[in-house]
Amino acid sequence: MQQAVTNSRIEHFREHMEEAFKRVPSGATRWMGGTLIEVSRGRLVAGFVVREDMTNPMKTLHGGAAAMIMDDMLGIMVYLLGNRYAHTSVNLNCDFLSPARIGTQLVATAKVVREGRNIVHGECEIRDSEGKLIAKSASNLVLTAFPLEESGGSE
Repeated sequence: MQQAVTNSRIEHFREHMEEAFKRVPSGATRWMGGTLIEVSRGRLVAGFVVREDMTNPMKTLHGGAAAMIMDDMLGIMVYLLGNRYAHTSVNLNCDFLSPARIGTQLVATAKVVREGRNIVHGECEIRDSEGKLIAKSASNLVLTAFPLEESGGSE
């Protein structure tokens, strides 16, 4: 079910790169406070900063916060494919590979690996500003019966 290379959702996110994550309906996305870097069909890149409220007792990025970033990036990326119906995560397999301390600049990159009729398989990785791999994940998202608005708006 391939859509056009660009669509109104992608254009909307591109027009509002700086505040896009602040305008989405998801409270988790707004809480994470990311900033979009790149938006294209099947690829999404965003920056995040590790805050104290995102850390574990060792003051490094909590695995749950890393998983939330990756799950959210994959979900938004699939939304931006432009399908008429929403997808939802079936699974999220995460590997936590290196610590990230408070103040660390992170770059999360999500990409489509395979887009089927009903399931999209994607991968996401989080790297620090030096390119060190902090975490990576793979996920399958399944098509639902929940219709999405065609306007592409995120507020």
